[in-house]
Amino acid sequence: MQLVLEKRAERSNTIALVSPLIAIGLTIVTMTILFAILGKNPLLALQAYFIAPLTDGYSLQEIAVKATPLVMIAIGLSLCYLANAWNIGAEGQFLIGAVAGSWIAVKTQGTDAGAWVLPAMLVLAAAAGALYALIPAICKVKFGASEILTSLMLVYVADLLLDYLVRGPWRDPNGFNFPTTAEFDPVATVPLLIEGGRLHLGSIIALLVVAAAAILLGRTIKGFEIRVVGAAPRAARFGGFNANQLIILTFAVSGALAGLAGIIEVAGPVGHLQPGISPGYGFTAIIVAFLGRLNQIGILIAGLFLALTFIGGEQAQIAMKIPLDVTKVFQGILLFYVLACDSLILYRFKLVFPNRQVARGAG
Repeated sequence: MQLVLEKRAERSNTIALVSPLIAIGLTIVTMTILFAILGKNPLLALQAYFIAPLTDGYSLQEIAVKATPLVMIAIGLSLCYLANAWNIGAEGQFLIGAVAGSWIAVKTQGTDAGAWVLPAMLVLAAAAGALYALIPAICKVKFGASEILTSLMLVYVADLLLDYLVRGPWRDPNGFNFPTTAEFDPVATVPLLIEGGRLHLGSIIALLVVAAAAILLGRTIKGFEIRVVGAAPRAARFGGFNANQLIILTFAVSGALAGLAGIIEVAGPVGHLQPGISPGYGFTAIIVAFLGRLNQIGILIAGLFLALTFIGGEQAQIAMKIPLDVTKVFQGILLFYVLACDSLILYRFKLVFPNRQVARGAG
């Protein structure tokens, strides 16, 4: 008797719908076992991760703040993945956008610049992110290089560039030798939505990005082209759709959104440029995109859920001394289960009983 994976005659829409829920359930079971191994009460740990942050107004704001870059980046990544283009380097594009936008803030520091500063920062950050994303896209189209490897390697280039700038030419001379720029002027910061909290205008921008992506994919020819090229490449070629042009386009849009998320994070919650501005938003957004089924509303919900794990992880660290790295373990296990459960959309388990041949011996 053997247990094998058999290809389905057609895609299972039921499994596609419940797959994320199954993945979340399996992840919670696995984390329960992990908490027990760590000597922590699993019920109290899960309560700290998933319930406690939802009972406090400030924590709810923080969830929205954390979800903002996740949703923006994941929306851009979903466009790439729907077009069968694999941008894995959104983390680098996030950092490059933060660096490019911060350049204006650093250069206008203390100059009484006008209200043009923040819009200019947003535009420059989006442009920088798009250009940075075009590097692996062009390498893919022109030279056949793997966009997965090139986009991933460029993450480290962006990270080291940021580190150099804040430890060198951009370091605050009054910052006690810490690797950080000076605090941005008020005209270079994202306005707050709630006085006394950290919820900012970037959350509204993220919602607008979700709405724009829904319109693009659902109401435009270009959105139809993206979906067809990804789902049926041969049909797309017969229809005259240019896959290479779509790789360039989707990478540029994805990079622009990641770069925009980067400067919104720096000019919003952080208030200055420093190392470690991202806890891995660019990589976590990959989980958000797939957990949300590459659907805009699904991505919004998945972004809020992953943001909950960030805030819950911080609260669990304070209340139960659970290492913060457990949050990354949770996210990694979740991605594993999401991808594993997705295989059931096109395949199903089947028990196979091999035919037994009875050997007849000579009498």
